[in-house]
Amino acid sequence: MEKLIRFDWAIKKLLRDKANFSVLEGFLSAVLNEDVTVVNLLESESNQEDSFDKFNRVDLLVENSKKELLLIEVQVKSEYDFFHRIAYGVAKLMSEYLEKGQPYREIKKIISVSITYFSLGIGTDYLYYGSTNFVGLHTGDILALTEKQQELFGISEVRKIFPEHYLIRVEDFPDKVQSALDEWIYMLKHSEVRPDFRAKHIQEASARLRIMNLDEPQRKAYDEYMQNVSYQQSMLWSSREEGKHEEKIAIARNLLAHGIALEVIAASTGLSSGEIATLQKGEDHAVP
Repeated sequence: MEKLIRFDWAIKKLLRDKANFSVLEGFLSAVLNEDVTVVNLLESESNQEDSFDKFNRVDLLVENSKKELLLIEVQVKSEYDFFHRIAYGVAKLMSEYLEKGQPYREIKKIISVSITYFSLGIGTDYLYYGSTNFVGLHTGDILALTEKQQELFGISEVRKIFPEHYLIRVEDFPDKVQSALDEWIYMLKHSEVRPDFRAKHIQEASARLRIMNLDEPQRKAYDEYMQNVSYQQSMLWSSREEGKHEEKIAIARNLLAHGIALEVIAASTGLSSGEIATLQKGEDHAVP
């Protein structure tokens, strides 16, 4: 199968073109499990690119035919406060798209779709959903809208007023395709579309996102982007490995201080005999 342009770069450079809205519509239809029509792409203070985020994150704000705002965010590098950033981005949109003096019922419905290329949090799934419900502390019932509220707002559940969140942990996808959304996540992970995939517009995405379709300046920009993504991933891996090594050294020093034999320390930590001997010399020199 031919390798395709990575989805984050496609969002950054290609999918903002109205001719390619079908790719976004196919992906979002699979996420929400309903037909989505992209009407417009919008700008927001929360999806402005700066030099720090150039190779790390991509945001795209979509307005659908139901006047809902769909914020698609792709994150490459791990961030401890990523959950907080999701919360901030959604809150920012809610305030930006409610004009002063407008009644609160005019607040925009926001759906956040976060695609991460790192393991966000601790969990066993690759796809998570979050919403807001009000649950009775004593009875366990979910607070519901009155019939009049349902008629006025055109919704049946309180949670439909509040932002909804979809989190896709791409690297945790087990490559077992069982749904239309799984087909899209497979594409996100491998930059490939299998010939047997049948999700809405996914074969069209395969045709539109071929690397060979890029002109020379686009190809050069894409190669630069991917080189920087690889560098970011390499730095992240190196940082993790360095942290593991420092942890092993700390354990070895503690074992040396308790008089544990060198061969036992080597077996316990994976450090070489030479490294442990060097640490031992340092410990000996530290003793008054």
